[in-house]
Amino acid sequence: MENAAFKLPMKVRDYEVDSEGIVNNACYLNYLEHTRHEFCESAGLSFADMRRRGMSPVVRSVSITYLSSLGLGCEFVSCLKLTRRGPRFIFHQWILTPDGRPVVNAEVTVVNIINGRPTRGEELAEAFKDYLLADEL
Repeated sequence: MENAAFKLPMKVRDYEVDSEGIVNNACYLNYLEHTRHEFCESAGLSFADMRRRGMSPVVRSVSITYLSSLGLGCEFVSCLKLTRRGPRFIFHQWILTPDGRPVVNAEVTVVNIINGRPTRGEELAEAFKDYLLADEL
């Protein structure tokens, strides 16, 4: 977790588990999205601000690997770091239990649209300049 640009502690809620008591796979996507939204707000660019400016950061692709399960009441930490490839912003995200057990790894690609038109992403780059890492590829 030491290389995370942002960490968000969370806890599994009762409606997120199935009849076997484990988190439904789709809930992990919600955890990851919530983490990105909280990150944006902490970077000074809330979704309300983006909306007022005509900005729409949209998910272009998601690749997720499930490594282990969470259950009812489990606490966890959702982490991310951020790189950029041209107009694409790559959120490298992972979820860990408090003792460091990996739960999920994901790569989420986001592009920015302003007033219905794709952009080169300069607005997001400016907002995220303190968090952007050099692309690792």
